[in-house]
Amino acid sequence: MTDGPEPINAEALRALREELVELRAERDAAAATLRDQDPSVGDDADAADELQRVSQVARLDRRIAEIEERVREAGAAGAPPSDVVGVGSTVTVRFEDGGESTVHIGELADADDPALVTSDSPLGTALMGRRSGDTVTYRTPGGPMSATVVSLGS
Repeated sequence: MTDGPEPINAEALRALREELVELRAERDAAAATLRDQDPSVGDDADAADELQRVSQVARLDRRIAEIEERVREAGAAGAPPSDVVGVGSTVTVRFEDGGESTVHIGELADADDPALVTSDSPLGTALMGRRSGDTVTYRTPGGPMSATVVSLGS
C-alpha cells in the first residue's frame, strides 16, 4: 500500500460513481418517509419504524461519504502503476500447492466475476504494492497461506 491516495482504474471508478447515484436516490427516498409530525401521535410500532428509517438514512449517509472520499482520492492518485499490484491490476499468482490463478484486483465485490479479488480481502491486501517475484502470506479460514506473484498487468 502507498502512503497517499490509492490509484483506481477507470472501471472501478465508474462502478463507484454508479453506486453513488443509486445510494443517493435510495437515501432521498428513505429520507422522504421521515415524519415531521408530533412524536406523541402514533403508537410504539410507528416509533420503531421511524427509528429504523432514521438508522437506514444514517447508514446510507456514511456509505455515500465513504464513496465520495474514495472518488476524490482517485482523482488525486492518478493512474495505477503497472509495475506494482494495485486496484485494477491483473495478477497471476502461484499458490503453495503449485496451482496458478489469474485474478483481478478490484474495490467492489462482483458475483459475476469469479476472478475478482477485492483489495480489502486477505489475499488482495497481501498483494497490494507487491511486484513480480514477491511472495505474500495471508490468512484464510483454514490457516495461513502463501502465494507468489508470477506476473502482473493492468
